[in-house]
Amino acid sequence: MDKVAFYTLGCKVNQYETEAMIEAFDKKGYEIVDYNSYSDIYIINTCTVTNMGERKSRQIIRRALDYNKDAFIAVVGCYAQIAPQEVSKIDGVQLVVGTDCRTKIVELVENAIKKSEKINVVSEIMKIDKFEEMSISQFKKRTRAFIKIQEGCDQYCSYCIVPYARGHIRSRSKESIMKEVALLAQNGFLEIVLTGIHIGSYGMDLGNIDLIDIIENIHDIKGIERIRMSSLEPKTFNNEFVRRLSKLNKICEHFHLSMQSGCDETLKRMNRRYTTEEFKGVVDNLRNTFSEVGITTDVIVGFPGETDEEFKKTLEFVEEIGFSAMHIFKYSPRQGTPAANYKNQVAKVVKEERSKQIEKLAKKNEKEFISRFQGKSFYVLFEQESKKQKDLYEGLAHNYIRVFAKSPEDISGKIQNVIIKEANDNYAVGKLISDRD
Repeated sequence: MDKVAFYTLGCKVNQYETEAMIEAFDKKGYEIVDYNSYSDIYIINTCTVTNMGERKSRQIIRRALDYNKDAFIAVVGCYAQIAPQEVSKIDGVQLVVGTDCRTKIVELVENAIKKSEKINVVSEIMKIDKFEEMSISQFKKRTRAFIKIQEGCDQYCSYCIVPYARGHIRSRSKESIMKEVALLAQNGFLEIVLTGIHIGSYGMDLGNIDLIDIIENIHDIKGIERIRMSSLEPKTFNNEFVRRLSKLNKICEHFHLSMQSGCDETLKRMNRRYTTEEFKGVVDNLRNTFSEVGITTDVIVGFPGETDEEFKKTLEFVEEIGFSAMHIFKYSPRQGTPAANYKNQVAKVVKEERSKQIEKLAKKNEKEFISRFQGKSFYVLFEQESKKQKDLYEGLAHNYIRVFAKSPEDISGKIQNVIIKEANDNYAVGKLISDRD
């Protein structure tokens, strides 16, 4: 039995796609092993969102030869799609597959091994108009299941390489989504996380369905207790969308709103299609509708042309909104995007300082958010036992607060009622009240 190991870099979509490839190899009788061990085959699912993502991808690819100098190495995903020739020159790489044809990964690997030659299978992604039907029935070592419902992006933000790596928007059929969710529910998964490259655009290419329709249909599937969504554009949350969401008791009160900047001038250069006023309106509507809602976001600091005054506006806006958690990125020029050629690129030292400032504010906001719920009870989906302490389990509340609680029995994969006793910088400590009815 040949051994195959996987490594995933980047987003939840990549995680889903890796799980689908793992399942494909598993069904063919391959032994799935840890990446940091001997294997006959290594498959690396790469990221290209930032220069750091590409650098890390190269490091991980080369690491495979440390475990087996004669290993077969396949590289798939966004970095492979954007720079196939560059990837194929990395020592040991024998198969390059982009962001299409992953459903054929077992066949492609076996053919490449048989032919003993380098093979490049990278499609012209901009010509692909059909959603690639990858499917899963299990998420190994996870209690929450990601479901990929959409592919591609037509937004073309000036800093972003993703549309060129993933192509135009393509939506998965309702029937295929429902079938997979039902199977995951049968296999014991309680929470579903809807993912995609730009899930707010779901259905635009189908014409007779949209994201809220899919959410409502998933809500009716027996066994699913919680529904969560990955990153969404603010404009997805119009009044009708929020009204319909509010009627669904399985919806987690946590929304990740992609912001990137709290300054209108910067947003315009980024080709973001909203203003800070519109963003705040969405946040206010969500907070008026969902009493315990957590609002998380992404912010890019040091975008070309970002002055001290523009950054100050972002800081003030972040303070005003009070996000429950934030991901902060220092702008990194991506060759092939308009922003890479913009004038007034911001110095590295300035980006570093701005990143520190906004991270400090983000930590303060996160602790204040968690502190609001001290003494209150939540239902928490516990994921695993803590690596630091025996009988201490960790999981997520519906509003994305990470909660730790002690239990004499294994509560991984179970939803338990917990009262919050202590608020820390980025997690809460709670006490189990009782098992859920």
